[in-house]
Amino acid sequence: MDEDEKLLSLLRQSADSAAVDIIERLIHDGQDRDLNHVNVLALAAKEGFDEERLIATFLQSARLGLFELSWSVLCPGCGGVLDAGTSLKTVTHESYHCALCGAGYEPTLDEMVEVTFTISPRVRRIAAHDPDTLPMWDYVRQFFWSSGVDLPDDETFRGILDDIVLDSIDLPPGERASLSLQLPAGFIIVFEPVTHEAQFIEVKGEPTRERQTLSIIYNGAHTHNETIILHPGPLRLSLENRSSRRVLPAIWIADDRLHALLGRRRPFLTAKRLLSNQTFRDLYRTDTLDIDQRLKITSLTFLFTDLKGSTELYERVGDLVAYDLVREHFRVLHEIVAAEAGAVVKTIGDAVMATFPTPDHALAAALHMREAMRSLNEQYGREDLLLKIGIHEGPCLAVMLNDRQDYFGQTVNIASRVQSLALSRSIFATGTVVEDPNASRIIAAQGLHPTLQKRALRGMSDEFAIYEIP
Repeated sequence: MDEDEKLLSLLRQSADSAAVDIIERLIHDGQDRDLNHVNVLALAAKEGFDEERLIATFLQSARLGLFELSWSVLCPGCGGVLDAGTSLKTVTHESYHCALCGAGYEPTLDEMVEVTFTISPRVRRIAAHDPDTLPMWDYVRQFFWSSGVDLPDDETFRGILDDIVLDSIDLPPGERASLSLQLPAGFIIVFEPVTHEAQFIEVKGEPTRERQTLSIIYNGAHTHNETIILHPGPLRLSLENRSSRRVLPAIWIADDRLHALLGRRRPFLTAKRLLSNQTFRDLYRTDTLDIDQRLKITSLTFLFTDLKGSTELYERVGDLVAYDLVREHFRVLHEIVAAEAGAVVKTIGDAVMATFPTPDHALAAALHMREAMRSLNEQYGREDLLLKIGIHEGPCLAVMLNDRQDYFGQTVNIASRVQSLALSRSIFATGTVVEDPNASRIIAAQGLHPTLQKRALRGMSDEFAIYEIP
């Protein structure tokens, strides 16, 4: 039995069978490019398949060794990959600079860190396993631009390149070369995607027939040079590669055609979404962040639950019965959280802390939780499980606490305190949750009418707009 068949057989024992079928077809029938930096959301859309089920199965396949995870820091401007590693632990810089855009960015996990999957070389060898052997534009397509840039098919892509790239060259380490070209008026970028170096040229003024000269040395320093001014006309461009890898400089016309190419975007799997995925948390519990990492998330939704009167429950029904009830309540909550693209961060006594990528998922989970507790109480013939729920959305830090990936910040504190306001069967949520457009549609579809209250939260001086969802 081949290696891929062995691993696929193991995967089928624990993963979604239909999702495994998709992965098997991809491995056997996909082109090499299809198996490098797989965009799971794009694949799910192509197959008409549920995103969460496919994400979970890819995570399980990566744990078995079918695929390798890649975490890439992206430029929000051009969609280029600024840095990449095999785990989130490699995102260590306070800021990242994009030479192509000439701008620096502080990394956040919302849209700046992408997670993709590449086939393991022991399963199937693809050209991207040796990136320095790829043809120039295959390298640019597969390694510089992220899977969130929706590049057109090869023929259309090459047609666009013919229009906006004046010249390009594949330059081995230690080699020198010269290019002769005609500069048109406008803005020109000499960009090199391997070392991430760029030279901006503003071409303006009277055209000249005299040959202008420009020299660029690539040494792997990731430098961005100041803009220089040249005249329209002939240019002799001298290039020297002092780095340890080949370089792929190209001379781009930076006009609306380039901006249109870079503006083609599609959804991709973000680090924020993956950290709020239950399968990821279960499989990579202690292997996410280093103890001293503090990574920003600009928007995450927190849901806290607690059982009302749990102490009285133990006294009323006894330890064994109460334990079974509480354990069943935890099982149901875990299932609902996972079904709504969330993850349980931790349990504290009889309380649960969970995260969701957006407020609508958290609200939908809260409503399902309330109905599930009603069903459990009807099943047992008594009102023993009374759940209090609080939801809040906002910025936070992803950290490591007590050997597990956790979250820190005022948003977490507010969500916890909002939950403490709730009465039995109440869902309390802040304005950022209730006023979210998708969450509002859920509330309207359910025929619910949230009641606005101005409430003070423990330890905080300002009053908050809190909604009680009946």
